[in-house]
Amino acid sequence: QVTLEESGGGLIHPGGTLRLSCALSGSIYRIDDWSWYRQGPGKQRELVARISHDARETYADAVKGRCTVSRDTTKNTGFLEMTNLESGDTAVYYCYARGLSPILRGFDQWGKGTQVTVSS
Repeated sequence: QVTLEESGGGLIHPGGTLRLSCALSGSIYRIDDWSWYRQGPGKQRELVARISHDARETYADAVKGRCTVSRDTTKNTGFLEMTNLESGDTAVYYCYARGLSPILRGFDQWGKGTQVTVSS
């Protein structure tokens, strides 16, 4: 079993910077990719960014140029940083990780989500 613990978020002023982290613990052999999703008020959950096992980064059009996804493979932790926040970035942000256990069984795990509110 694996668990995800997210940290960061909260109230951020317009133009500010968001920093989120996501720590994976448990029986882990390999993490294949880290993804960050968000769900704004009245909206469907959408992919924000993803970093794959070979460090390939993918970003939603709405955040390109102001978002960076990264990871620390030694600490099984993923990160999301987003600058120049605007009201449209208000959402619950979710971390999602996929990988393999030591017995080569695949896993995928969602974080509980963290509220990010962009407001002055």
